[in-house]
Amino acid sequence: MPSAAETFVPMPQGLTGEEVAARRAEAGWNELPRPPRDGPLRVLLRQFTGLLVLILIAAAGIALALGETVDAIAIGLVVALNGILGFVQEWRAENALEALRSMLSPSVLVIRDGEERVIPARELVPGDLVVLAAGDRVPADVELVASTELRADESVLTGESLPVHKTAGAAEDAGRLLAGTAVAAGRGQGVVIAIGTETAFGRIAELTGSLGRKRTHLQVQLAKLAQQLGLAALLIAAAIIALGAAVGRPLFEMFMTGLSLAVAMVPEGLPAVVTITLALGASAMARRKALARRLQAAETLGAASVICTDKTGTLTENKMTATRIWTPAATYKVTGTGYDPAGHIARDGQVVRAEGDPALAALLDTALTCTHAHLRRADGAWEMIGAPTEGALVTLAYKGWAPLPDPDAQVAETPFSSERKRMSVLSRSADGHVLHVKGAPEVVLEHCIDLRSGADAQPLTEATRAEVLDAYQAMAAEGLRVIALAARAAAPGDMDESGLTLLGLIGLIDPPRPEVRQAIAGARAAGIRVIVITGDSAVTAAAIAAELGMEQPRCVEGAELEAISDAALEEMLEGDVLFARTLPEHKMRIVAALQARGQIVAMTGDGVNDAPALKRADIGIAMGIRGTDVSKDASDLVLLDDNFATIVAAIAEGRRQFDNVAKFVRYLLASNAGEVIAIVVNLIVGGPLIFLATQILWMNLVTDGVTAVALGLEKGERGQMERPPRKRDAPILGLGGLGLIVAFGCYTAGASLWLFYTMLPLGEDIARTVAFTGMVVFEKVSVFAFRSLREPCWRIGWFSNPFLLLALGVTLALQVLAITWPPLQLLLHTTTPRLEHLGLVALLALPLIIVPELIKSLRPRHRAAEA
Repeated sequence: MPSAAETFVPMPQGLTGEEVAARRAEAGWNELPRPPRDGPLRVLLRQFTGLLVLILIAAAGIALALGETVDAIAIGLVVALNGILGFVQEWRAENALEALRSMLSPSVLVIRDGEERVIPARELVPGDLVVLAAGDRVPADVELVASTELRADESVLTGESLPVHKTAGAAEDAGRLLAGTAVAAGRGQGVVIAIGTETAFGRIAELTGSLGRKRTHLQVQLAKLAQQLGLAALLIAAAIIALGAAVGRPLFEMFMTGLSLAVAMVPEGLPAVVTITLALGASAMARRKALARRLQAAETLGAASVICTDKTGTLTENKMTATRIWTPAATYKVTGTGYDPAGHIARDGQVVRAEGDPALAALLDTALTCTHAHLRRADGAWEMIGAPTEGALVTLAYKGWAPLPDPDAQVAETPFSSERKRMSVLSRSADGHVLHVKGAPEVVLEHCIDLRSGADAQPLTEATRAEVLDAYQAMAAEGLRVIALAARAAAPGDMDESGLTLLGLIGLIDPPRPEVRQAIAGARAAGIRVIVITGDSAVTAAAIAAELGMEQPRCVEGAELEAISDAALEEMLEGDVLFARTLPEHKMRIVAALQARGQIVAMTGDGVNDAPALKRADIGIAMGIRGTDVSKDASDLVLLDDNFATIVAAIAEGRRQFDNVAKFVRYLLASNAGEVIAIVVNLIVGGPLIFLATQILWMNLVTDGVTAVALGLEKGERGQMERPPRKRDAPILGLGGLGLIVAFGCYTAGASLWLFYTMLPLGEDIARTVAFTGMVVFEKVSVFAFRSLREPCWRIGWFSNPFLLLALGVTLALQVLAITWPPLQLLLHTTTPRLEHLGLVALLALPLIIVPELIKSLRPRHRAAEA
């Protein structure tokens, strides 16, 4: 119980607007210096530090020294253009990430000019009066001026795992909250004494320095793939140089060819393409109200096989409305929805108010007193500040025209906690002190000795206790959340929650969101299980689950969960089940049991005690509206609208991202494979060089980059949410992917070689130009085969990705310039071919479009879905 000293003082006025402006001019903003961000020049220079790029620069220098000025200029232009492309991709991705970071700015409740207002934490100044409650992240160093059962988690600074008790007016450490720590329980008011780098946390942050950027798992996999390809490319290049020398080719010519081929084999821009694809996907998710705190969040979420979700505010609207009141004397119905007090309370069809109904008046007085919520009218609309359940009770009291209590009458409080499931407030009244209690009916009822019937109280017998429980069960079975209210006369400082008089039950409804039913059906179609884990009663949870179309699951309460073994829990999770009356530690255990069964778990949470489960889950999802700062810090994804349907949309986005990464990796490698096979085969047969070094570099430039990024912008495929979740370790390239790469590489290489040797009697220049143009065209039109690995383009729409068509048009136009514009002809050693030659190129390109379309069209739909 709190001591008498732990009482809230009358709310001070806080700083004025003029004082805030003056102090900000002196102290600055409440923020830590961000890790230094590379400027555009540094990002540009970084594009020229890769091993292969340095080799190219060295090759250009060698060519220049040997008098091959044109080759040197061509290589230099390719290096410059490739660097510019990498710069644009990386800079755009960084800006997208910066925009996402700005959306994560924490907020804080302050009192200024006598009014409570929520402001960004960076706007705090020394002297501000802040209000903090359980779950809040402390935004600055704060000296407490008032507190109630306040405990702080200081593990981030001290490593101490147990919360530390804090009391207003105590010695320095015990009466002060430090920036970066979290309020674990209770509430308090305090004056900001230090901000930004002047806080204890800020000083530690300055000493620690900035940490390197975390790389995503997908980026690590792709980087390993690029390294393996790089090693293979250098080995193949060395073999080609040796092979060319063995057949009598000029050493410099083979050196340039082998070097260019090595560069062509390795998609150097792949990590940048992946980064920008994920960043753009994260921006798209933010527009759909899902904010990825880490780039890998959506891609990992796409593999989720289980969603453990809270009920309140996620499956429901989080707009609690009191619709029913039960007392031993009467049952009341309430009209109106939300936090607008328009509406009334009716008894037997007649409108009643507190002044004409003593039992109703007592109940509404406790509803108004035992709360932290309040209503205010702003800009013509009613706004509720506080918890949804408490807001609904305050709104109910307004509808009953109950007199508003004096805010100074509250003298002590025992706050609600998930363990106690009740809250008590001691207040002064004209007749003395009164202890007001509200909470879960079964808990409050245990502390009651009588109940109020009309103006009088009657003893609480077994029969009347059963009557109360029957009323509670009947209301809960209808999907109502039931709150019990009780009170008793008390002495000053008396917070003993016993000997209470039950005043009645209030039924509140938080209606399911209209779009959630369809979202749950969509999740099930995607092979994703949905498990509801709620602190509500089993009957309430079951009623909501039934309304959302979920099959009748087994209802397991927290007490039963504690009594079973881990093995029994894992067996239980094989069937349909929902968990009610759970504690935060129960969520941790459920997540661990699911992961032990090989499941990839997405977990939602909003409270400070949900943070461990959010961290333990494969994907932690915090609520952006009602979620605490601590839960958001522990999460990978923040739902800006607290809506379950947004989770399912984010899973679809994650699947789209992984699919698109797989598509453009296959596309890039298939394109490069064709160049390698053509050059190797041509060297073996002993013909003239099919491609010159500068032409290989040109193909590498127009193939990598723009078209691959456009593939990353492909929309989600129609059947992507009908496939079961992919495994966590699913490779980007499986055997099927390697087979596809080899097949495309063999065809494009064979077609280019045929063009080359068919045109060779007309001269090497024209033959090489036609083969060069053919390879570029083949690589470009191949992209249609990779737009979907399952569906033909006529099903997904030939024009559904305008960015891809634009990229295709631009790169083909560049190739036309390469064979017709004299400056590029000089650099690339090309000549202008005749129209019939280009007609042959077009004819050979058709199978790259037609054959994949036929195969995908003739493939059974169910097999296409499994591909």
